[in-house]
Amino acid sequence: MAEVDRTHTAGFEEGLLGSIERRAATVNGIVMLLVVLVALAVVAWGVYTAVQGDRRTGGAIVVAGSLVLIFVLCGFYMLQPNQAAAITLFGSYKGTDRTPGLRWVLPWLIRKKISVRANNFISERIKVNEMRGNPIEIAAQIVWRVTDTAQALFDIDDYKGFVVVQTEAAVRSIGSRYAYDDLEHAEEVTLRGSHEVVNAELRLELIARLKVAGITVDECGLTHLAYAPEIAGAMLRRQQAQAVVAARATLVAGAVGMVEMALDNLSAKGVVELDDERRAAMVSNLMVVLCGEREAQPVVNAGTLYQ
Repeated sequence: MAEVDRTHTAGFEEGLLGSIERRAATVNGIVMLLVVLVALAVVAWGVYTAVQGDRRTGGAIVVAGSLVLIFVLCGFYMLQPNQAAAITLFGSYKGTDRTPGLRWVLPWLIRKKISVRANNFISERIKVNEMRGNPIEIAAQIVWRVTDTAQALFDIDDYKGFVVVQTEAAVRSIGSRYAYDDLEHAEEVTLRGSHEVVNAELRLELIARLKVAGITVDECGLTHLAYAPEIAGAMLRRQQAQAVVAARATLVAGAVGMVEMALDNLSAKGVVELDDERRAAMVSNLMVVLCGEREAQPVVNAGTLYQ
């Protein structure tokens, strides 16, 4: 898969400045709440001083306390579990905060929240030509999540739309790589008969494609797989014919074994002596009885074996 990684990411590496997530310097919001309480107390003391007659001093205290209060209040933000905030300063990335709860940073730092929870996505049904050229309809379901917030926000314009487009591309690639079904070679990997192999390869394909966006895929699988309507009837008849041939081959092989066992037991126990002609006739009759689709009708021979 290393070659796939280079194929999918080479174009991005040449034209983009790659971002890497790092931890941002933030402060526990509970600690800053204490600062807010102190600022409120200072404002209240300034008001009390002004009321007592020292308006200049009281006014200065109120102004200073109010400025501190506004400064601190503008820096609060809250994160829920499995939520992150990318911190930027004048367009420059300063880090990502993943600590849930009440947080605080300097007011002039911009906070952009992003979810790092698992997301479920089901692709649209798309028409693909499988390995033998037959058109099929295929769709997939994936569970994805953001692992690098810096890449998701700054290396991709719309990371959710990127997931949709790359999922469709990966499904098309996997759909054209294998045959829909193959009754003649049971060991061959097919879309219909090798779910675990196909799903595992689809996941690796998606991880390679979404790596540049800081996204990983936890689970994926095909949710819809069928021949396109224009050939569905013909392929169904073909499958039925192949199934009938396979069933007949199994039936004949079993019948041959039963006939061989019957003749060997008759000869070993000396029940009846058969020449080559009668032996061939018995083989023919037994094969008709064992391989016929309808129940055999017995015929009673009241004469000798040769009449």
